[in-house]
Amino acid sequence: MTTRDPQAPRLAGLAGLIADETRAACLLALLDGRAWTAGELARHAGVAPSTLSEHLDKLVTGGLLTEERQGRHRYVRLTDARVAHLVEDLAAQVPPGDAVRPRGLRASSAGSAMARGRTCYDHLAGRLGIAVTDGLTARGLLRQDTGFALTDAGVDWFGAAGIALAPGSRRPLARACLDWTERRPHLAGLAGAALCRHAFSVGWCVRIGTERAVKVTDVGERALWELLGIEPGALR
Repeated sequence: MTTRDPQAPRLAGLAGLIADETRAACLLALLDGRAWTAGELARHAGVAPSTLSEHLDKLVTGGLLTEERQGRHRYVRLTDARVAHLVEDLAAQVPPGDAVRPRGLRASSAGSAMARGRTCYDHLAGRLGIAVTDGLTARGLLRQDTGFALTDAGVDWFGAAGIALAPGSRRPLARACLDWTERRPHLAGLAGAALCRHAFSVGWCVRIGTERAVKVTDVGERALWELLGIEPGALR
């Protein structure tokens, strides 16, 4: 007689929540870190609002999403960074050969923009995220040989650049997040989130379109070249 691990049904339940194309589309969209209305997600997923509402109920009950209501609108977002990392890590496991070919120029352009630079919940991803991670590593500010960790010089660099690292948080200072387009890890954790917030607040990056895609501005190109030696051409 074998004793089933009590985690087994809970793990199966969690996998079942994600194993639906409509719910997966919602989770991927919410990786931009913002709250979306149910109507926006319904249009994004291409389903009726009533159908989407049922899916959202399951995701909220399962702990993957949190919700709040303002007037007639229902807003949902990913519960926390752990959920975002789970979704991004799962997306990175999809074999490249299984990718769906974009339909039309608009979809192809959007896909290229996402691969070039995007947000992954609260940090930078795509080629932009990889370039920043490589720049930090090349300068001895980030170590990847024994897992992701900021060096003492890295902590000092963040302070000198005016990028505040929130003290007392339970989140790791630096965390590797596998990039699903680049198939390499980029910087997440407190440092990744702080760098992303700073990039938007000082105008290094701007959002483009309604997806998670971001674009590095001329100001950002100069700053990243001066601070991390990132060639502007690598960000275009």
